[in-house]
Amino acid sequence: MADDGSAQTQAVWPLPKFHFQVKWDDTELAFQEVSGLDIETEVIEYRAGNSPAFTKVKMPGMIKSGNITMKKGVFVKDNAIFDWFNEIKMNTITRKALTISLLDESQSPTMVWKVQNAFPTKVQGTDLKAEGNEVAVETIEIAHEGIVIENA
Repeated sequence: MADDGSAQTQAVWPLPKFHFQVKWDDTELAFQEVSGLDIETEVIEYRAGNSPAFTKVKMPGMIKSGNITMKKGVFVKDNAIFDWFNEIKMNTITRKALTISLLDESQSPTMVWKVQNAFPTKVQGTDLKAEGNEVAVETIEIAHEGIVIENA
C-alpha cells in the first residue's frame, strides 16, 4: 500500500527557504534574497620542537564571519538602506541589531539568525537596461560582529 503522506510529521521534510523575514531594530523590510549567514573559526596550527609526531596540532582560534548581502526590489520613496548608509561619518555609524527569521506556514519563526552590531559597508543601486524585463533590485552589504543562531 502506498504512503499518502498523512502520517508524516514535520520532521520528515527540510524547511523551504523562500519564506523569511528581516527586521532591523523594530522595522521590517521586505528583501528578496539574503546570503552570507556563515560563521567559521580560524585554525591555529602549532608544533612543539620536541614533539615525537611530525605533524602539527590544530586548535580552534578566533571566530570570524563574512558580510551579509541582502537584495530587495526598488520601491518609490523607500530609501531606508540609503538613509542608513548616509549616516556614515568619519568612523561613526549607527549600528543596528538585525533579526533574520525563516518562517513556517503560520508565519512563526523556525530558525532565527540574530546579527549583532550590524552596519552597512556597501550599497548598490539597480542596473538599468532599456530592453530589460526584470524588477529593479538594490543591494546592501552589511558587516557585523557575530551571529547567534536559534532553532525554535
